Amino acid sequence: MSNNPMQSAHDAPRCGAKSKRTGLPCRSPAVTGHRICRMHGAGGGASKGKLNGNFRHGGRTKEATDASRYVNQLGRVVPVID
Repeated sequence: MSNNPMQSAHDAPRCGAKSKRTGLPCRSPAVTGHRICRMHGAGGGASKGKLNGNFRHGGRTKEATDASRYVNQLGRVVPVID
């Protein structure tokens, strides 16, 4: 066991994102609780629901999108009978 305080940073899990150009994985430490680093989007994004200041009507909420996908899927499954 070493007394090096940076050892925990060296032992941290690494980001799982891969470069499009080189195909090599990102070597930054992953954010706690995520599989990717902060530069690849861990914990980012706007707040959900009314905490987001741009929330207006709910037409693009997760529930509305899921309902629309479900209805579209039903349309594909049910055969048309003449």
